[in-house]
Amino acid sequence: MQLIIQIPCYNEAETLPETLAQLPRAMRGFDSVEIMIIDDGSEDDTANVAWHNRADHVIQLERHLGLANAYAKGLDAALSLGADVIVNMDADNQYPGSEIIKLVEPILKGEAEMVIGDRGVRTLEHFSPTKRVLQRMGSKVVSATAGFEIPDATSGFRAITREVALQTLVLSNYSYTLETLIQAGAKRVKVVFVPVQTNAPTRPSRLFRSVRNYVMNSAVTIVRSFSMYRALRFFTTVSAILILIGVILGVRFLVFYFQGTGGGHIQSLILTSILLIVGFLTFLIGLLADLVSFNRKILEEILYRLRRRDADQASDDSEWSDLDF
Repeated sequence: MQLIIQIPCYNEAETLPETLAQLPRAMRGFDSVEIMIIDDGSEDDTANVAWHNRADHVIQLERHLGLANAYAKGLDAALSLGADVIVNMDADNQYPGSEIIKLVEPILKGEAEMVIGDRGVRTLEHFSPTKRVLQRMGSKVVSATAGFEIPDATSGFRAITREVALQTLVLSNYSYTLETLIQAGAKRVKVVFVPVQTNAPTRPSRLFRSVRNYVMNSAVTIVRSFSMYRALRFFTTVSAILILIGVILGVRFLVFYFQGTGGGHIQSLILTSILLIVGFLTFLIGLLADLVSFNRKILEEILYRLRRRDADQASDDSEWSDLDF
């Protein structure tokens, strides 16, 4: 079996040497362990630093595409290299390399297809109180959306099998963490969370630029993913809320009407009509979205088969020393 540790990087020339120095070069259960750097259009010397610190593969993207796209490019490259298990981690030395064994162990035992490192966000000292609250709230929302308990939704320290990597489709330009968890829930992937230790931060997070930026981008990702993978449930819920409010206002108007004071509450009758109509139309949109989702599943299956064929063909070729995307 082959394990590939992929690390998306953007201007990480300073932190990368320490991160790479801690990574294992061999591990029980695997015939080979290789390290792959995805240089996301860095403006510093990240690529050369990676080579000088014994990275096995360096993927250089032509321009800065963002974390989500870099992660997806890394998965494609790792699959082409023949990876059976792919570990993803950050370049800022947040996670000790020794913790990787915790991630891959449930996969080696056949207990999981995706393993996420749980940082214990409630107790992390370097997280501000605001960030802790947002992390907990976000994890609860994603848990409800994905359909299983998620203690740490934004952890990028994870391991996945080749099969899960082939099925992974990242559409977000912001981050892959939330979207791939919701996708895993929709595809009934066996997901396990394991507690992991973290190092002290070496720099402020580049993804968490501000509370407003984090909340807005995360909310858009969750809503888009939920409506994509659970379309009927999403639109039916919205429809039911609108219709319920409309019925309540309608009953209220009828009460006033039979009391002889309905003339002063015509606005409630108008609002009732609008809410009922919009609620019904929303339900119809849900039905159409559900039909579209069936077409999306067919397209995903086609994409899966194409990726599997391309990955199998590429892994049969000679090993790559450098890849340009």
